[in-house]
Amino acid sequence: MGDVVRVVGDGMEFEELVSTRRSVRGYKKDPVPRKLIDEIITVAKGAPSSMNTQPWFVHVLTGEPLDRVRTRNTEMMLGGAKPKRDIISHEAYEGVHRQRQVDIAKQLFAAMGIARDDKERRQDWVMRGFRQFDAPVSLVLTYDRSLDPGVISHFDMGALSYGICLAAWDRGLGTVVNGQGIMRSDIVRDVANIPEDQVIITCIAMGYPDDDFSANAVKSVREPNTHFVSYVGFDD
Repeated sequence: MGDVVRVVGDGMEFEELVSTRRSVRGYKKDPVPRKLIDEIITVAKGAPSSMNTQPWFVHVLTGEPLDRVRTRNTEMMLGGAKPKRDIISHEAYEGVHRQRQVDIAKQLFAAMGIARDDKERRQDWVMRGFRQFDAPVSLVLTYDRSLDPGVISHFDMGALSYGICLAAWDRGLGTVVNGQGIMRSDIVRDVANIPEDQVIITCIAMGYPDDDFSANAVKSVREPNTHFVSYVGFDD
């Protein structure tokens, strides 16, 4: 029998899909059809979950409600309010993790022509994150609070999140997983009417990529396998 080649979506092979996907931070204003978003979620929910718990909920915002989240989130952060997230977050990155964060920031700022001493444009870039990069759609991901402490559920939510990003990319849509967009989870909960028994973990900005937005050409570099993979019990 010949080799079987599995294809994804409209025909993009899986390895091509994974290798070409990148985070999109600049979007066209074109609306994304609800039917297309539902198709993407249908594909993504095939992600594995612990003991088949499928702990996820997805709250999809667009239009005026999303603008309200953007405005209130930005006003709070500019006003000096502290983040208020449902999940416990780490402190500032250190060591190699900090260096990788710096490396991608350098790539993005270089692509956008933002100089090191340009405080105004650097601040504007931060605010873009709080505005969910002005994407026309935001998918707010939550899980059942009864499953806390949520480490295992967080793992499951990551699988769903990646599935959404891949399924969207396969259909010509860009995404970026955006923790800044739910930095004030209380605002998101209020606007989106998210029940208290659901934990808001992150959101995904989604829309049609703006090819004229320079940062969209940036793709982060991945470490060689030798830096993080160990093999045990192999003869070679």
